[in-house]
Amino acid sequence: MVNWTQTHDCCFETDRVPQLLERVEREDDTEAWKELGYRLVLEHDLVSPAGFAALPRLVRLASDSAEARHLAGRILERAAGHHGCDDLLADCADAVAEFRELLDGHLRSRPADYLVTFRALLAVEEQYHWAAVLGDFTDDFYHLACPHCAVEVTIAIGGYGRYSAIRDWNLGDVDRRDLRPAPAGGYSGVGRWMHETAVRDREDGLADGIAHLFGEAECPSCASVFGIADEYTSANGPVLC
Repeated sequence: MVNWTQTHDCCFETDRVPQLLERVEREDDTEAWKELGYRLVLEHDLVSPAGFAALPRLVRLASDSAEARHLAGRILERAAGHHGCDDLLADCADAVAEFRELLDGHLRSRPADYLVTFRALLAVEEQYHWAAVLGDFTDDFYHLACPHCAVEVTIAIGGYGRYSAIRDWNLGDVDRRDLRPAPAGGYSGVGRWMHETAVRDREDGLADGIAHLFGEAECPSCASVFGIADEYTSANGPVLC
């Protein structure tokens, strides 16, 4: 049982969130959902204690409510942040497991909010760095340091090309080198799961983008070849206790 008198939201109030939850449980109230969003999650990284306290109730609503599903996903995408609510998050273990099954079932239906749901499931699997940046591969860029010569390399995966380059702010991306997508059967770990899920759901554009993301790039400066996803994870993956 949540003690709401000791659980503040992003406005440092303790009584408003339970009132709003009761409203959305009774009816699909657009204004109540909007207010819940900014009271539970700040724009960028911070989740309030009330966000984690509300998570089980949001998950119970998520099978019938896109608003509940998206808000629960936003909360979990920030679960690796410095929120100081590890005890509240631990209490949500059963709700998170239930949310995992719900999200996977929703993905199988090939919904309009497929990418949002995919990112939420990445957060459930504690792949926070991918949940934060994964796009639809129409206009995606990743900036990495070459592990061999340390020069900054721009990785582009989009409709304009799939390449590594040196970014020049006057000339654009110069000295482009084609990416080398991961071959069939060349995946492991989260990359394999991501690719197999996209293929299963016939999300061909997403699957192709993931193949390049978990493939290899050539550094335009020193010509060394490195794994894109490995370098991005090394630089951006959170250190989980």
